[in-house]
Amino acid sequence: MGVPSENVLEVLRAGLMTPLPRSPSFLLGVTGHRGEVLPVLDLLRFLAKGEARIMPRTRIFVGVSGNYVAGVVADTVLGLRRILVSDILPPPVGADAATEHLLGVVQGPTAEETVNLLNFAKLLQTARQRAVAR
Repeated sequence: MGVPSENVLEVLRAGLMTPLPRSPSFLLGVTGHRGEVLPVLDLLRFLAKGEARIMPRTRIFVGVSGNYVAGVVADTVLGLRRILVSDILPPPVGADAATEHLLGVVQGPTAEETVNLLNFAKLLQTARQRAVAR
């Protein structure tokens, strides 16, 4: 999974999180970050693809969309990769619910090197809607 660099503020080590009672299962909790309260999302739970495990290499990428900032758990962060707009293919139609949160797909030489580009704005919008609907 990849995230456009304009949506990434920074990457942190996964630290102590405070769970929130009666919150959606994809909201792992909140953590303090630069004097602010940062909600932390489990993308796997959000997309119904499993559950994130916090391990020594686990990171949280701090993402932004408009006025909204949230942390998202990442197994690992591999770094930056320059992608040409012309290399981005449309997301597959109707594959599963996760595809509605993709900007597109960049095919790699192998399936493991294919990158799904996350639509972070759509992710935050849907997360807010699901949280309010509870």
